[in-house]
Amino acid sequence: MARGRAYRRAALLSAALVVAGCATYRPAAPPSLTPPPAPSTHAAPPGAIVGVASWYGPGFVGKPTASGHIYHQDELTAACNVFPLGTHLMVTNLANGRSVEVLINDRGPFMKGRKIDLSHKAADLIGMLGPGTTRVSLEPLDGAMPEATIRYYVQVGSFIHPAAAERLRENLIRRYPDVQIYELDTGQRRYYRVRMGAFLTREQAAERAQQASSLGLPLMIVSE
Repeated sequence: MARGRAYRRAALLSAALVVAGCATYRPAAPPSLTPPPAPSTHAAPPGAIVGVASWYGPGFVGKPTASGHIYHQDELTAACNVFPLGTHLMVTNLANGRSVEVLINDRGPFMKGRKIDLSHKAADLIGMLGPGTTRVSLEPLDGAMPEATIRYYVQVGSFIHPAAAERLRENLIRRYPDVQIYELDTGQRRYYRVRMGAFLTREQAAERAQQASSLGLPLMIVSE
């Protein structure tokens, strides 16, 4: 009997220890996962044009722009095909909300999908030098309206070597400040097309082609 009572006490003690252990054990809670903050974005002003901006700098310093002014990278200027030359734009970086006022005195950009090329100084002020490109809003400050979407150019040559295109541009830009190189990537090969313009009408482009006919170049009027 004594032995039986001892067994019962031992069994009760073991059960009590198991119950106590179950009562105090708690599985570790999984760590809370805080989602990373969403990138800062800012809304464009009503009526503003939104697109991708890039910038251009040292390689163009001292060269005439499409308006005839000499490019200086420390001035607040830009190249744009959307608005007339002489337009003042408020350009806002939609990634950080920083803005800068620029004067459109040049034509460009010449890469598909981009709306404006800012000077080095303007790009620095809105914090886009590092990334190179950013989405921006373009807001005219002087009531200027976007120009027609179809523009005309006088093409004077097309090359597969950029150095050849640059030599021709350097020769022509002394006489025509709106000579630019436009790149075309077909997937198989990249072409460098030397053009004058842009012109708002075909008649304007034809007049320029007539003026330049004495140069003996294979002139061609194209539109985009």
